[in-house]
Amino acid sequence: MAEVVSIGDLEGTPHANVFPDAEPKTIRLTLDAGEAVAAHDHPDREIVLYLIEGAIELTLDDEEYDLSAGDVVRFDGRREVSPRAIEPSIALIVLAERSSD
Repeated sequence: MAEVVSIGDLEGTPHANVFPDAEPKTIRLTLDAGEAVAAHDHPDREIVLYLIEGAIELTLDDEEYDLSAGDVVRFDGRREVSPRAIEPSIALIVLAERSSD
């Protein structure tokens, strides 16, 4: 059986857990223009961020990436990450458990 969720129906800002208590951890991130998430890491995860709409500046350690709607970025959760919205933005973030390989 598949579980289907509408991104627009999720509650919670800036983070909404798409499938609570399920792996991989899947989060909808909603940021207003100028809003940012403080630098943090997810050391036990591999991360994929898909920017659904808007534009964000994504800082990974000391590197900055300008993302626009439709961009997908994959990175190691041990990196310090901080997204900042250039305009109102919605992203889907998948945090997969790091494999032992």
